[in-house]
Amino acid sequence: MSDIGRLRAARESVLLWFAPAKVQEEGTTPDYRFSLANERTFLAWIRTALALIGGGFAVDQFLTDLSHWARASLAVALLAAGVACTLRAVNHWVRCERAMRLGTNLPVSRFPAVLAVVVAVLSVAMVAVVLFGWAG
Repeated sequence: MSDIGRLRAARESVLLWFAPAKVQEEGTTPDYRFSLANERTFLAWIRTALALIGGGFAVDQFLTDLSHWARASLAVALLAAGVACTLRAVNHWVRCERAMRLGTNLPVSRFPAVLAVVVAVLSVAMVAVVLFGWAG
């Protein structure tokens, strides 16, 4: 697929985020239990994103003994992870809903592994900050 084709596909995917009726036009209605489970998964991703965003603000507001660069780096990394998690939540919800309606395999993703690695790296950084201080 060409770069233009990928951009068009990405654009169409994002447009579906805001057009749930269009998603319902595809395929057949799945068992409601599956759609509701998909929605609960979406909400779990959103809770994770809110926790990451809250953590970013907490680092910025409460770890004032840190140097500015350490505090800002950790806060921005947590906030960026929260934003990525939020966008991924809606993307995954739409992709799963479409797959269920079309009777295809559910989409796979590396995002959970990437998010886990990011959170682990940030956690190690926070441990280092707690242990060594890095005062400003």
